[in-house]
Amino acid sequence: MRVLTAGESHGPELTAIIEGLPAQLPLTAEMITKELSRRQGGHGRGRRMQIEKDQVVISSGVRHGKTLGSPVTLTVVNDDWKHWTSIMGVEPLPADVNPEDIKRQITRPRPGHADLVGGIKFGHRDLRNVLERSSARETTMRVAAGAVAKQFLSELGIHTVAHVVEIGGIVADSGVTADLSMEDMRIRIEADPVYCADPKVSQTMVAAIDDAKDRGDTLGGVVEVIIEGYPPGMGSYAQFDKKLDGRLAAAMMSINAFKGVEFGIGFEMAKLFGSEVHDEIAWSKERGYYRKSNRLGGLEGGMSTGMPIIIRGVMKPIPTLYKPLESVDIDTKEAFTATIERSDPCAVPAASVVAEHVIATELAKVLIEEFRSFEMNGLKADLEEYRLYAKEF
Repeated sequence: MRVLTAGESHGPELTAIIEGLPAQLPLTAEMITKELSRRQGGHGRGRRMQIEKDQVVISSGVRHGKTLGSPVTLTVVNDDWKHWTSIMGVEPLPADVNPEDIKRQITRPRPGHADLVGGIKFGHRDLRNVLERSSARETTMRVAAGAVAKQFLSELGIHTVAHVVEIGGIVADSGVTADLSMEDMRIRIEADPVYCADPKVSQTMVAAIDDAKDRGDTLGGVVEVIIEGYPPGMGSYAQFDKKLDGRLAAAMMSINAFKGVEFGIGFEMAKLFGSEVHDEIAWSKERGYYRKSNRLGGLEGGMSTGMPIIIRGVMKPIPTLYKPLESVDIDTKEAFTATIERSDPCAVPAASVVAEHVIATELAKVLIEEFRSFEMNGLKADLEEYRLYAKEF
């Protein structure tokens, strides 16, 4: 399974192509659009979310609500394109137009963005050519593709949920979710303004976001993704690039503005003895093999254990500030305050949605590699046989 995305932030549309999906997977545009609306929500989003009402169009690979086994093409139209047609047009400029007269050109790179390094790499003197693609608007299609992956996983009895566990140093109480089912947790998170499962702390997070906005500043945070029902033994110890935790970490770190990742109790392990970290193994007729705890987050030796997979990602504060930092004009080499583009004071809630879908995509890829994957019934049968084998091993 491969996923490609294309499109610019203010271009005509965004596109994703998914190759390698099994045939006979139930799929509708409505399933995907629902997830896109979650990405646009959450307290702290900016004006762009009021302009764009992301609706996906499926233009290939699906017939009468089921995948065909051929590539699936997803498209989301950018409503804001109508205001950018002369700025972001595809056709060459007329001979009587000076390229330097085009509006919204950028020569002042923003600290923390891809602007300067991307300009150096690709030779762009107008840094808009960099920021249009490096923009987090691209995550629209990461979520769209991930929605397809989530539907695939759901058909196999594998379910995901993501939530915000920290914003600006304000940390949710992990105990509030200890007795919640995945479905109850999802309901609570989706009803919360910052997608946090701790309603008391959530209000403090909202206040902190509002305060940062008033200051012209931004806030980062930590998101957590939980996966239940994933079979044991996925990934491999036999080669470094096949390790599941390595692949999931790479997927999480591929999200815009993410700067850290951990599994289970993560960096807390550095403070503990081995006896306080590793999960003891048990077996029962009902469950098969299981761990008495899950401090390693459902992963051992580069493979899934069958326990819930728990992965967290750290998102830095968005670097586009309304009290901009200093930069240097690439044409004059003079110091200036950086260019201000539309920005969110906090995108951590939206990032939790992106993280869930990016992780779902990687988990789907691994299953498609491991099992017969031309059509869903064969895959389901193979997976069920494997689960029974693992349980009785």
